[in-house]
This record gives sequence, structure tokens and C-alpha cells, in this order.
Amino acid sequence: MTLLGMPGFGLFGILVLVILFLLIPLIALVDVLMNEFTGSNKIIWVVLILFLPFLGAILYFLVGTKQKIRR
Repeated sequence: MTLLGMPGFGLFGILVLVILFLLIPLIALVDVLMNEFTGSNKIIWVVLILFLPFLGAILYFLVGTKQKIRR
């Protein structure tokens, strides 16, 4: 048995979880805050990423990046 009593859940598993559930939402949140959006889209993306971090970040990268105002 390893960490959390789950077989095969070692250091690599912890690293994957950290990347998926902390780093990806953080990158999405920074990207939202650094760019301009029309209307209240920016606020909506920030709230979505804060309340549903993993799902919100994935949705942002799939849909939200197309809503940015190009400079």
C-alpha cells in the first residue's frame, strides 16, 4: 500500500493531481485576467474558474479563448 492506501498511487500520481487540479486552473485564471473580453464575459469566466476550477478551466480553454478581444 502507498499513500492514501491506494496501490500504485505514488509520487507520479500526486504530481499529476497537482498539475490537473491546481496548475491548469491557475493558468486559465491568469489568462482571463490578462486579456480583454466583451461585456461581462471576463467576470463570468473568473467566477466559473473559481467555483469549478478543473471544469471551468477546461471549458475556458475550449470555449473562452475564442471570446477574447484581439488587439
